[in-house]
Amino acid sequence: MGGTQKLQKALAQAGLGSRREIEDWIRAGRVTVNGTAARIGARVGASDTVHIDGRPVSPRAEGRTARVLLYHKPEGEIVSRDDPGGRATVFDRLPPVKGGKWLAVGRLDFNTGGLLVLTTSGELANRMMHPRYEMAREYAVRIRGRISPTDMERLTTGIRLKDGDAKLESIAEHGGEGANRWYRVVVHEGRNRIVRRVFETLGITVSRLMRTRFGPVELPPRLTRGNYMELTAGEVRRLLAAVGASQAEEPVHRQDARPVPGRVEGPSRHKRYQSHRRKRTR
Repeated sequence: MGGTQKLQKALAQAGLGSRREIEDWIRAGRVTVNGTAARIGARVGASDTVHIDGRPVSPRAEGRTARVLLYHKPEGEIVSRDDPGGRATVFDRLPPVKGGKWLAVGRLDFNTGGLLVLTTSGELANRMMHPRYEMAREYAVRIRGRISPTDMERLTTGIRLKDGDAKLESIAEHGGEGANRWYRVVVHEGRNRIVRRVFETLGITVSRLMRTRFGPVELPPRLTRGNYMELTAGEVRRLLAAVGASQAEEPVHRQDARPVPGRVEGPSRHKRYQSHRRKRTR
């Protein structure tokens, strides 16, 4: 088996989609290897020819390093490339990716802002999103009033929802002004609107919700809404190591920050920081 790897893994590492997406494409007969419909678990090497929907693709990711963007999503954008309603999407102004595409690591709903991680690595996206890896998501939550000790206990011990029980791993008050109070909460799952739903079950309305951390990645303090920054090659390597994803080799052309085991930080020096203001269409 030397020199070959599973088809879905090779295509994901090449940035062509997440492993789940690619497995769905294989089942639907959209992927061929050497002119024959592919099967789940098929192995490919350098001499194999792969097509998706009749278009030739390269599953070879050797020599490439995954790219990772941190985007501060504002409310009012969707995390999707297609929307029948024509709403603004986070993908509108991201930089182009040669031979691949940006994959969103988890989603944020239309009315939720904060940290959105995007990558060209399907393996990295899968590692961060798959339930078995239980990546912690941290949110800043604003509500009106305070949460009672009884409700705090219920939120952390378990709330019954229509699609199963859910709970917050932790919750702590984080200041506020007037009647509005902020809380920091941590969850270990990415079910749709999970934070809003557990609060709503207790009759608590969330007026603002912002993700501040996803796994080992934190929202950089100086990254303002509507801007993004790209991690350096060294930061990407540390992120891949932190989540147990494989790494491709590539010479490092930029000076990297001092390594922080198990954590990816925002940049510490202004010259290392590049944010990009999205152009708004009028």
